[in-house]
Order: sequence, then structure tokens, then C-alpha cells
Amino acid sequence: MATGNQPQRGQEVGDVVRVRHVRRVAVAAAYGGGGLGAFSAGAVAVLAAQVRLARRAIPRATERPPVPDGRYDPPPGPTADPLRLTVVGDSSAAGFGVQRASETTGALVAAGLAEAAGRSVELVVHARIGARSSDLERQVGLALAGPVPDVVLVMVGANDVTHRMRPATSVRLLAEAVARLRAAGTEVVVGTCPDLGTIEPIGQPLRLVARQWSRNLAAAQTMVVVEAGGRSVSLGDLLGPEFAARPREMFAPDRFHPSAAGYRAAAGALLPTVCAAVGVGTDAAPDARRGEGVRSVAEAAVEAAGRAGTEVTAADVAGRDRGPWGRWTLLRRRSRQDPPPTPRPAEPAEPGGPAEPAEPAVERP
Repeated sequence: MATGNQPQRGQEVGDVVRVRHVRRVAVAAAYGGGGLGAFSAGAVAVLAAQVRLARRAIPRATERPPVPDGRYDPPPGPTADPLRLTVVGDSSAAGFGVQRASETTGALVAAGLAEAAGRSVELVVHARIGARSSDLERQVGLALAGPVPDVVLVMVGANDVTHRMRPATSVRLLAEAVARLRAAGTEVVVGTCPDLGTIEPIGQPLRLVARQWSRNLAAAQTMVVVEAGGRSVSLGDLLGPEFAARPREMFAPDRFHPSAAGYRAAAGALLPTVCAAVGVGTDAAPDARRGEGVRSVAEAAVEAAGRAGTEVTAADVAGRDRGPWGRWTLLRRRSRQDPPPTPRPAEPAEPGGPAEPAEPAVERP
């Protein structure tokens, strides 16, 4: 006989299974191995055929995204001690899909940070179209080649899923990038893998598989980011119901990359954590009514993957950084912070070097 408690119990069992899976992926990242799961030959053939269809439906990325690099000043005017913000990652970090530099994630976060901090912000973007976690080593090297950034914003993971990169490899490379930046004295904020189940050109069952893979990867990313000393912000749910409800508004014409409204929504979720990372503002005590509080890292990672704007960072409990289930973390539901409406750099940077070859959004498996 069915009871009213069955859906809740089913959700609890599902969460336990996901926590165990995410732990396995994170352990595999440290010791080698790990995968997203096995499929029959028939299922693989169906998924491969759907990837080919999606590849034909999604136009190739042939243009370079706008360049938002430069200095963003607060309303009172320029300051002598600007904060340095660097953005690395894939096309979502680069801002592909919009026409104006002011509409990119980097510009929106830089302008919002300048306003919140009352200090100028020097923005440099090393993100590239088609980048995967394997490209982070080069991008981080570029970020550290000059003055060390105060904070680095990382957005990566979607191409790891579409290119079927082993999740253990993906999160290991991300962990190495975060650890390298932290060793240089840079704060790190990672926007985890978005929910790829919202992409219209992807049909079922591939869309369902992509959703599960991307959410599992996002949770595993959170685990390794926190262990490496960074902060994670979930973007999956943000790019889920909100994007699914208004796809024409939230997606660019290629129906794969975010539109200006989509990037503004993502920047609004990331901005509060970027501000907190550099000490802008004062953190209030966690509010249990909002679902905030201390969790083990795996529990926080799974919970965060289901709700946009959820920040996970390292925490101590009774003077200890670890409990029986691993690293302690603090989970916060930060309110989205709307960036200024039309951010423009006060001193634009000159575009440097030729455009890199553009890659298709979805490639043949």
C-alpha cells in the first residue's frame, strides 16, 4: 500500500546513493580510475546517434567572443589599489553567445565586485571556447604569468561531459588547478558544471543522461574544489527550471550557450561568493531556516548540485576540519546579487594575439 512518506523516503535513498557515487568519483580522482557508469552496446549506439543529431542542430562556434578585459571602476571613480580578477574556463566563462563585452560573465562580475568593494577591478579573461578541464593548466599558467590575481573565477565542465571525459580525470585536473592557484595566494571560486539536461537540441534519452552526468560531475567538482581550498557555487539548478521555462530568453540563438539574460543570471549567483572570497561584506551566521549549515563535503556537494547559487566552502567543527565522513564544509544559500545594468571597463585592454581556432559546441563522440 502506498503511503505519503514514500516520495520523501525515495528522495532520501536517492541522496544516499548519490553521496556514495560522488565519494567514489572523488577517490578515483586521487588514486586513478572511475567512470560515469556502464551502458549496453545498444544504449551507447543510441546516445552516439543523438550526439550526432545534436551536433548538426547546434551551429559551430565560428566567432571569437567579445573581450571584456580592462579596469572596472566603482561609482565614486578609480582607485589606486585595484582588485585583480581573472576568469578561466570554457565558452560560458568567455561569454560566447553575446555581442557586447558588457554582457559577459567576467564583465558583470567585475563591475559588481567594483561596486560592492568600492575599488577598481582589473579583469583579465583567459577562458576559451571549447575548453575542458585539461585546458586549465595552460590557462592557470597564463593567469600566474603576470601579477598574481586576488581571485580567479573558474567555469568548466560542460565540455568534459559532451566529450565524455572520465569524471575522475576531469575533477583531478580541476583540483590541480585550484591547488596551484591557492598555493600562489589566490582565492578561487568555481562555478560548477551546469545542467545540460536543459539543452533543447539534445533529445531523449541523451538529455536525461546528460542531466545526470552533469549533476554528478558538479557534485564531484565541489568535493575536490573544497578539498583544494577553493569555494564552489552551483549553477545546475539555475540553468535548469529557469532556463527550461524561458529558453528563448535565457539561451543564445544557437540554443546551447546562454544569452545576455542567462549570463546575468549566472553572474548574479556567482557574485556574492566572489565578494566573500576577497573579504567584501560581512558574513552573517548560517540560517538553518534557509537550509544553511555544516555538512560533510559529500553531503554538501550533492545538496548544492540541486540548487543554484549554493556556496560550499571549508569549515571547522570544534577545532577539527574533518569528521567521520570527511571534510567539514559550510553550505550557504546566498541571495543573488544583481550586477550593474551596463558595465563597461573604464580602461579597455587591447585584444592580444590572433583568435584561437573555434571548436564546435558538441563534437562527434
